[in-house]
Amino acid sequence: MQTIWLSGAEWLAVLRIGLGLWWLESWRHKDKKGWFERGTGIAWAADVADKHRWTFVKGGFDLVVAPRPKAMAYIVVYAELALGLGLVLGFLTPVALIGGLLLNLLYLVLMIHDWAEQGQNAMMALISLVALLAMSWQAWSLDATIGLFL
Repeated sequence: MQTIWLSGAEWLAVLRIGLGLWWLESWRHKDKKGWFERGTGIAWAADVADKHRWTFVKGGFDLVVAPRPKAMAYIVVYAELALGLGLVLGFLTPVALIGGLLLNLLYLVLMIHDWAEQGQNAMMALISLVALLAMSWQAWSLDATIGLFL
């Protein structure tokens, strides 16, 4: 593979790190006090699920999220932080990429009515898939340094 400036593996690392920075920005801009103390994030998601055109979304939300709103708020917020750090540092990269892909697909299904949100989640899911299948942890990663996932 011929590329300009960096090797193919290094360009994939740039893509992986950029995706990680995107997750970190998603974590950074969240109103954590609102999510953790007032339950705003889960309340918003409950409202979206309640009005969703697909009944399985409301059913799944009522089964998994509604009984444990505080725990789910922490899981969502800190999952975004963990994904960002994992991808930027290249640590447990395949796990972070699969986790991010699943979270983006979950967001994509939940936000099926919001086209602005759809574009972001679709792009993040696509980058996750490419970075996973192209093994983007081969350069500039802790995984490569310690010999994981070779």
